[in-house]
Amino acid sequence: MTAVSEIYQSHKKARGFAFEQSYPWSDEQLRGIQESLKKAGVKYCVGSYVDLHGTPKGKFVPLSHFEHFAHGSELYTGYALDGVGQAPNDDEIASVPDLGMIIPLPWNPEVAWIPADNTLHGKPYEVSARVALQKVLAQAKEMGFGMNLGIEAEVFVLKQDEDGRLQIPNTDDNLTKSCYDVKRFMDRYQWLDKMATAIDDLGWELYSLDHEDANSQFEFDFNYADALTMCDRFTFFRMMAKHYAAEEDLVATFMPKPFADKTGSGAHFNMSLFDLETGENLFKRPHAEDPRGLGITELGYQFMAGILKHGPALCATFAPTVNSYKRLVRRGLMAYYSWAPVFNSYGRNNRTNSLRVPMSGGRVESRNADAACNPYLAATLALAAGLEGIREKLDPGEPQEVNLYELSPEQMKERGISQLPTTLDEAVQAFANDPFTKATLGETLYSEFVSYKSEEWRLYHQSVSQWEIDKYARLY
Repeated sequence: MTAVSEIYQSHKKARGFAFEQSYPWSDEQLRGIQESLKKAGVKYCVGSYVDLHGTPKGKFVPLSHFEHFAHGSELYTGYALDGVGQAPNDDEIASVPDLGMIIPLPWNPEVAWIPADNTLHGKPYEVSARVALQKVLAQAKEMGFGMNLGIEAEVFVLKQDEDGRLQIPNTDDNLTKSCYDVKRFMDRYQWLDKMATAIDDLGWELYSLDHEDANSQFEFDFNYADALTMCDRFTFFRMMAKHYAAEEDLVATFMPKPFADKTGSGAHFNMSLFDLETGENLFKRPHAEDPRGLGITELGYQFMAGILKHGPALCATFAPTVNSYKRLVRRGLMAYYSWAPVFNSYGRNNRTNSLRVPMSGGRVESRNADAACNPYLAATLALAAGLEGIREKLDPGEPQEVNLYELSPEQMKERGISQLPTTLDEAVQAFANDPFTKATLGETLYSEFVSYKSEEWRLYHQSVSQWEIDKYARLY
């Protein structure tokens, strides 16, 4: 076992709700953690939280300052960050590291990365996606539930030319369909091996990696975990992918749709609830005992119904960028179907639905989520919607088993299926108009999201693209 995994595993604990107590660790425990970090060669720690976009932020402190750091000594001007909801005259927020997740950087073990929760005046700061997730997890806990989450991590590894344009690294990589291609996989072996080795050393249980559908696009599948842990891991995964790509003079991008004629990068959320006492998967039952045949319990169907009820609003956090909606199309500029979920519907192993129950049953996969999502924010709303479906005993109707891409608008209407938002503007409007989002996130976080994403759409909509210049400059 490497020093990285020894530290990670020795301080890993059952994930609770860090904000429930102002400080859950004794001074003796802190000194023990500090000493073990020192023995492993750690010199600096960063308590890392995310902004509205899911981008890691934080201050670095020397290990000698560890005890103060663990008590929330590091202060931040929230106004300097996107979507953290402060004005220039507000008091500073503080970050309190969650010492149940300590990861010395695999590429630089002198630095320990620790996810953190923001606080204000010693209390949880509600304009924080990680805090918001823990609040909804606490609601699930009151119902006797925990949430397991697996995120399928997809990423492009590309070159960037002098003008900033993204390019496929290999000049011979011109396959129309490069999915599962062994040669293209081996072209990026050095980067893939660094990623896979680090994931294994961290104990995340990597079980598959492959070349995805688009050229120089890859997917990593590691074992599910409780929702908070998985969101922390996905945040770290993105940071790690970018670092290792830079070592190869490449760019790892989680932009959902870098190329108009290729498939985009998802981050499919595989969700289930478990019994907090027994750990039993509460969505799993034999297919033969399920009248609909999907291998899902009534609790699971109710959970799905809640997500479908708020599907358009949730789409804004699952697919949070202008570029996201160039992925969420039936075909676009490609010669074949995009595989992207554009309908607010569910079914079994049918990838034309936004919610899919894989063949083995026992979990619900939301296929809306893309690689750019803030995982804490998306998981917060997905769980809250699912819990609402359970409380209200909602029914999602019958599963859709046909190729929905081929149905006409009239046929879709007959089936009661609606299309999900087609632009960021539509998604933000759905988010803003659904009372559920404000009730779940609170007034300020809700308003920050609407404000930032509305402005993102306005800036995009008023910009002049190269396509417009190519199309119109000499035509008129």
